[in-house]
Amino acid sequence: MPDRHTTHRLLPALVYAALCTAIVSSLGMLLVPTISQTFDVPVSTAQWMLTVNLLMGAVATPVLGRLSDGPHKKQILVGALTIILAGSIIAALAPTFTIFLIGRSMQGLSYGIVPTTIALARRYLPVEKSGPGISSLSVTVSTGIGIGYPLTGIIAGTYDYRLAFWFAAVFVLTAILVVLRIVPAGPDEQAPRSRFDLFGAILLGVGLSGILLGVSEGPNWGWGSLPTLGSFLAAAAILTVWVFVELRVEHPLINLRVLKNGEVLLANATAIGLGTVMYMGLSIGSLIAQAPAETGYGIALPVFWAGFVMFPLSVGSFLANRLMRVIARRLEMATFLPLGAAIVTVSTLFLLLEHDALWEILLGMFLFGIGTGATYAAMPSLIARRVAAQELGSAVSFNQVLRTVGGAFGSAISGAVLAAHIAPDMQPSPVGIDLALTISVGACSVVLIALVANHVATHRGRRNV
Repeated sequence: MPDRHTTHRLLPALVYAALCTAIVSSLGMLLVPTISQTFDVPVSTAQWMLTVNLLMGAVATPVLGRLSDGPHKKQILVGALTIILAGSIIAALAPTFTIFLIGRSMQGLSYGIVPTTIALARRYLPVEKSGPGISSLSVTVSTGIGIGYPLTGIIAGTYDYRLAFWFAAVFVLTAILVVLRIVPAGPDEQAPRSRFDLFGAILLGVGLSGILLGVSEGPNWGWGSLPTLGSFLAAAAILTVWVFVELRVEHPLINLRVLKNGEVLLANATAIGLGTVMYMGLSIGSLIAQAPAETGYGIALPVFWAGFVMFPLSVGSFLANRLMRVIARRLEMATFLPLGAAIVTVSTLFLLLEHDALWEILLGMFLFGIGTGATYAAMPSLIARRVAAQELGSAVSFNQVLRTVGGAFGSAISGAVLAAHIAPDMQPSPVGIDLALTISVGACSVVLIALVANHVATHRGRRNV
């Protein structure tokens, strides 16, 4: 066990390492137009800087989650951060778009950092600090986005996009040094030394890649085209085989049997639903901020200032996490899922009705941060209560994968809607913006209704016992 001084510094060190996920994520959405111009490729092609990053993240997250359940947690974290560092440097130096995509794919390992840090927190933090620590790590991404986006906007708007990637490289390097200095070296003698499920990892990686590829490229290929339908059908077949394999091997990549637990299933269903809504809200908010005023909805912010639109999201997520630590003494953790979903629904409805002024976008993002902060903080805590410590990394990583898949669906849905409603100036029309936000409100309302119904049914069942 680490000494008391090391334990006191461990959570801040893990949060700092997890922030690299938000920093790397911020290098995507704002920079697509810049990358398109720099490498002289169409915007639809430049979108691959998001797609390839997402694909690699979907594959790497469950793998890192399972490996972090083993005895070499620190080595896994340092190794992943090192690959992200190399990817950041390659992207910063890339002379061609192909090499740039290689760097972006390596950066995709950042999606697996949070589950790895959560496994370390569960293992080395005292019991009384483990729950709050896991909640803090879970909201690190949404909290850090409000920091990463403004920094990216300032650097790219003032200097060059390459400097933004150099900044990410320096940040990841400092995170590696912090982890090497503070995180216990291991090996973790309490962790099981089981055989890694390589076949299960390959099946899950290929299956998820098929889904995300079809979702990401559906707007470009056509939703009824052979490549899109082929991607979905092949993914469904491969994932079906994966489920059968995981239920039969002794040490599966993800123990699907824990999904029978109501709270774990609830957390995972919420992850994919709110992941979809969250990405739709963020992408539309960012688009409105940068669109020209002539569109009838745009605020015409330059890249330098556009990143600051996400800052209230960070503030809201941080406050929600702090408030949860106080309120959780009186309310059950599962209560925060419908509560957070209700706030997200209200914020999305507000953006649908009012998005003509900057303060309206900022307020909507603030409420969005509170809602997502509450739900994302509750999910891992619910899972941790019902899953053995030896399987926490894989269970939380699966939850993270579902958030990623939900985000891909949200990106594809909003992209398809906006592409179908293009004005003569080649900007999305106000009708497209309103329709995308309406779909977001509807999707979030469905999630909210399901969570409230489950909450009521659970309490009735307890009273009848």
